[in-house]
Amino acid sequence: MSQVPPRGISRRTAGRWIAVLQVALLSIAGVLVSTTPAQAGPGAPGTVISAKSATLPTELASLGTAKRISYVSTDVSGQTISATGLVITPKSNKKNRVVAWAHGTTGMADTCAPSTNQEVFWPEARAAIAELLKRGWTVAAPDYAGLGTPQPHPYLIGYSEARAVIDNVKAARSLDSKLSAQYVIDGHSQGGQASLFASQLAADYDGSLVLRGTVGIAPVSNVDQIAPYIPGTPNQGYLVMALYGTATVDSSFSPSSVLAPTAQKLTSVLDTGCLNQILNAYSGLTAEELVNDGIVPDSAIAKLAQWDNPAQSAPSAPILIVQGTADDAVPYDITAGPLLDQLHAYSQPVDFVTIDGATHDGAVFDSVTLVADWIAGKFSL
Repeated sequence: MSQVPPRGISRRTAGRWIAVLQVALLSIAGVLVSTTPAQAGPGAPGTVISAKSATLPTELASLGTAKRISYVSTDVSGQTISATGLVITPKSNKKNRVVAWAHGTTGMADTCAPSTNQEVFWPEARAAIAELLKRGWTVAAPDYAGLGTPQPHPYLIGYSEARAVIDNVKAARSLDSKLSAQYVIDGHSQGGQASLFASQLAADYDGSLVLRGTVGIAPVSNVDQIAPYIPGTPNQGYLVMALYGTATVDSSFSPSSVLAPTAQKLTSVLDTGCLNQILNAYSGLTAEELVNDGIVPDSAIAKLAQWDNPAQSAPSAPILIVQGTADDAVPYDITAGPLLDQLHAYSQPVDFVTIDGATHDGAVFDSVTLVADWIAGKFSL
């Protein structure tokens, strides 16, 4: 939802036309772009379209140098798209390993891309990345599809996020031939969900890369168990974004069939604001003002579960889950209960760390050393 479509044209249809135009422009510019996710060749996923120096937040500027890249990726149907992100190289002690940092929710508009907007380059992300750079690891930090590119952002669509993450790692290796094929994914909240989905996808998608491990800090999961309780709470903006994210990939679903008229009048904030503005816009609504009759219908909940829930297929690398007990965005009981049960059904080992009293963002700050130590252990195998 990075652009408002003309009257009478759905956001999904507009996004498709924009994507077609984008591919045409890339071809004209001399970049061969395939319409299917080829594994090799100049238009393969991970191909770098452009790269330029980027300014890092103060906390990171002394630790690394960054390039903002545009690169080839694919959407959930396998169609070629472009995506953007950062590749951050440590200034010292470089180990030639890559860690993908998958960020938490920033919003849905183009202005909400962390690679260009330091206001949504969240403090917890800076802390996590700083520790990764101190360990000598190159950091690939995707914006996710639709943040900084014309197509709508498929918010919480796990296999969309996963592709952006993996292809950003491929792009980093295209820029630096010394980087090993080994990589680990470290993510928070939406990014924790992205990390888990990427682990599911990696075996069939990452080609010559070797995924050593995946970290999910307060990862979004079991959305169908969370969504019914969101109406009437300060977190209502997350639900609105999730409904519109679903609509970007599922033409049979319309957010207007769920949202009440009062809530529908506020949706322009999705195109103009980022996370805090979206949460503020919806926080004061009653449940009935958010969704019809104050209840999220079962049909919508089923769609959210289909597209947003990780652990629906086997992961391909060991997993570390970190969760704070005082999290008011991703409930501790959801992570410690159903998500762990789902992950334990597969063969990959799962480490679970509880941080007593930690909030949603606090869990990242409180675990930077723990997470980096865990990653180091995976790289040493």
